[in-house]
Amino acid sequence: MKQVTELKIDRSIYDEANPDRSKYIAKPGLTKELIIEISKQKNEPDWMLQKRLKAFELFQKTQIPNWGPNLSNLDLNQITYFVRPDAKESTHWEDVPEEIRKTAEKIGIPEAEKHSLGGASFQYDSDGVYHNLKKEWEDKGVIFENMDVAVKKYPELVKKYFMTSCVPINDHKFVMLHAAVWSSGTFIYVPKGVKVNIPLQAYFRMNAERGGQFEHTLIIADEGSEISYIEGCSAPRFEANALHAGCVEIFVHENAKVRYSSVENWSKNTYNLNTKRAVIDKNGVIEWINANMGSGITMLYPCSVLRGEGAISDSLGIAFAGPGQNQDTGSKVIHAAPNTTSTIRAKSISKGGGISSYRGYLRAAKNAKNTTSRVVCDALLIDNKSTSNTYPFMKIDNNEVTISHEATVGKVGDEEIFYLMSRGLKEEEAIKMIVGGFISDVTKKLPLEYAVELNKLIDLEMENSIG
Repeated sequence: MKQVTELKIDRSIYDEANPDRSKYIAKPGLTKELIIEISKQKNEPDWMLQKRLKAFELFQKTQIPNWGPNLSNLDLNQITYFVRPDAKESTHWEDVPEEIRKTAEKIGIPEAEKHSLGGASFQYDSDGVYHNLKKEWEDKGVIFENMDVAVKKYPELVKKYFMTSCVPINDHKFVMLHAAVWSSGTFIYVPKGVKVNIPLQAYFRMNAERGGQFEHTLIIADEGSEISYIEGCSAPRFEANALHAGCVEIFVHENAKVRYSSVENWSKNTYNLNTKRAVIDKNGVIEWINANMGSGITMLYPCSVLRGEGAISDSLGIAFAGPGQNQDTGSKVIHAAPNTTSTIRAKSISKGGGISSYRGYLRAAKNAKNTTSRVVCDALLIDNKSTSNTYPFMKIDNNEVTISHEATVGKVGDEEIFYLMSRGLKEEEAIKMIVGGFISDVTKKLPLEYAVELNKLIDLEMENSIG
């Protein structure tokens, strides 16, 4: 293995008396000096700074992807990469600044925590402002921390897993960017045999105009453990473009089980270029539940690497594309061991000229004997102006596999609407009922308050999409 050359760092920027330090904060553009300043303000160990700078070096040499949705209007020089709220992280909700509390309360953060959550956190722009884990899980050795805090409290554990074998820093351009400027996020470690039977929650709010949010989620489920985790995301609407390029890494060790759920409701000026990946060991199970809406352009394909015999991946997702939106979503599964199983169920709704695409990747390696995989894509078109695409890709390197792919596209027809209207519903109510039935597979998998919220969000998107 090649040894990475130590990068030279101008330590003069570390001088607290340097009057020019402020020029690197809350201003658009990305420089080496900004990356050093981020690391300095977070008081990180040198190995993390070195990883950031190496990623930045790779980022500068790598072109923006030229496949999928058009990213030519995303000017990375106009994005503000580090925005710190005027607040320190608190374990008491009443200690969070009032302005931030009001924003959080509008999107239901404290209310959700009342519904038997095992713990909750809230990130506002580049920093965590609230974090709480119930004592019963602390006593069992569960770690649930802001990612910035985890780097300092559990350096060896973080160093072992952070952007190494799951999502390496050279994976693609926006992973390189993320590795260079990541800030805050979630760190979870569940000890061997511990089963957390109520979900942990994190909510991410990108509130700055021309802002970028780059939270990092790292979940480690040790042997025989279980954990359910839910993320919610949102942003206000501005005219200028914003960028979300977070990263999720999940390690599911032998006989462990992880359920990861996400409801992403960014604003239409947001480019949602997120990376999510899990590595699953022998007899481990990963469940992905994803809902994507709001953002103008989304490129998101949760990936499962089944590296242990008997590993299982189950992915269920819904994407909504309204006027001016291009939702390019899907799933990836790599069967790298024998007797592994995967299921992908992808649903999309398009209205008002919106574009929804399923983009999938499925691979069965030579040694992945007795692989079983099923891919089902269902698209619903609300009008004649909208578009649905399917881009499946399969690479099968052995003959002992059972693999299927199904794709259906349906349109809300006059007959269905007429039937429901004959039962006393208005046309708008009839369409909402049809859509509600279409997404029921997803809402059934979510906790009640999230299922209700997802239905409300899609109803709102339907109302705002003029067919």
